[in-house]
Amino acid sequence: MAGIELRSSAFNDHAPVPRWYAFEGENESPPLTWSGVPDGAAELLLLCEDPDAPSGTFVHWVVVGIDPRSEGAETGQVPPGGTELVNGFGDRGWGGPHPPPGDEDHRYFFRLYALTEPCVLPDTPTADQIHEAVEKRELASGTLVGVYHR
Repeated sequence: MAGIELRSSAFNDHAPVPRWYAFEGENESPPLTWSGVPDGAAELLLLCEDPDAPSGTFVHWVVVGIDPRSEGAETGQVPPGGTELVNGFGDRGWGGPHPPPGDEDHRYFFRLYALTEPCVLPDTPTADQIHEAVEKRELASGTLVGVYHR
């Protein structure tokens, strides 16, 4: 399967996410850039999830319908053409890292998927629902991991 290169100018892969983007900081989505989206992608889907959350994988951000010709999004911006769904905090859009105080580093997986057809999800999807919907439509993907603790 083809690979998408997903990066952020705010942090490197497997490096700490700056407090600015955290829930207790400015709580703005980090800047992201991507390349390598294959021809034939109908749309992109962006997911940020924390698999280390005590209650199970926590959805911090899900954006559907992103223009496959786009190349990224600035700090606090929705990727071009995208529609933000409701995150695990119950808010539409980005919800920054907010692990329990004293926990070891939590990992925040930013995943960008190129899909062969549009993805229909509930307004407040679980991580499992997103993965299941993407599985049948994935043309390519890229992952960037940030870490955070309080």
